[in-house]
Amino acid sequence: MQTVLKDVDARMNAALEALTREFATVRTGRASAALLDAIRVDYYGTPTPIQQMASVSTPDARTLTIQPWEAGQIGVIEKAIQKSDLGLTPVNDGKLIRLTMPTPTEERRKQLVKTVAKMAEDARVAIRNVRREANDKLKTAAKDRKAALSEDDERRAHDQVQKTTDRFIAKIDELLKKKEQEILSF
Repeated sequence: MQTVLKDVDARMNAALEALTREFATVRTGRASAALLDAIRVDYYGTPTPIQQMASVSTPDARTLTIQPWEAGQIGVIEKAIQKSDLGLTPVNDGKLIRLTMPTPTEERRKQLVKTVAKMAEDARVAIRNVRREANDKLKTAAKDRKAALSEDDERRAHDQVQKTTDRFIAKIDELLKKKEQEILSF
């Protein structure tokens, strides 16, 4: 029973962390180095994240600067950013690349809110799937006579799984609310 509960907690936590990473990639008008996480640059034949070949900084709330460790890689990084679906235009001054975040329009903000709401719903579904699988394991264990799991223990375990589920869904709702405020505040 305890192993099932530990597994539930670990898997639900993984779903929450995945949602946090997804939220970080949503462009809100505020500069964040996490926006570049999904972009891979061809670095001597190997797709490499920008953070592994350049220093990325945010000098102000609307600007990202990328300074490659090798000056010869600046053009490759610039092309990778242009090909990405970020919709940002890199400005190359020969030593570093500047990315300026435009202020999103009202329509774009509403679209972003819908996108993050969909991401949150997908995370909720993942958590409910973990709950369902855990409840199935507990029912199977209760039916198996060799496992010393009484009906009371099974009921307590189901209650514990539900409490864990409720706690993680509340965390998702809290993250969603913060992200929506961040999107709409700019």
